[in-house]
Amino acid sequence: MTVKQQSMASVYFTIPNAITVARILAIPFIVHAMLHGAWMQAFVLFALAGASDGVDGYIARHFDQKSQLGTFLDPLADKGLTIAVFSAFAAQDIVPVWLLVLIVARDVAIVAGAGMMAARGSAAAIQPLMISKINTTVLILLACWLLAAHAFEWSLPALEYGLIGLVVLLTAVSAAAYGRLMAQTVRRVEDGRG
Repeated sequence: MTVKQQSMASVYFTIPNAITVARILAIPFIVHAMLHGAWMQAFVLFALAGASDGVDGYIARHFDQKSQLGTFLDPLADKGLTIAVFSAFAAQDIVPVWLLVLIVARDVAIVAGAGMMAARGSAAAIQPLMISKINTTVLILLACWLLAAHAFEWSLPALEYGLIGLVVLLTAVSAAAYGRLMAQTVRRVEDGRG
């Protein structure tokens, strides 16, 4: 294998990327378990998938295994996992359909905006914002709570409604933050500074 081939392999075949791919592959098994009432199985798989998100990030940062593929795969895995799980919740009337629509609409808007920036040659200007990371974390916490509540037959409606309210607030704030960032980027490009 040549040096160039080795460097290309190291870009794609990293431990964090393998963990992220495993998280993506776990999604249909989690949804299948949810739709068939295997709540404990769904909870355990989801908890492992959630934990793997932190593990791959830690390895990438501390062992110099960051890659371009990883920066694409990681948010894709997060979005795929949350949308799939909340779709299954909505299909079973565990969460309202409007919450699923809100989550999907925000992600679609961000992806569309990033695509627009890429078409203008400014994709690098759209970076993950801290509010978006917080929003994803709260979404995962809500999903984890709902799965645990069904797996262990817990009932804390106040916690559930509080998390849903927080998700709605953070989704709105993060969508507005991305909209502002994209508008600023467009202005810079049009002014010849981007």
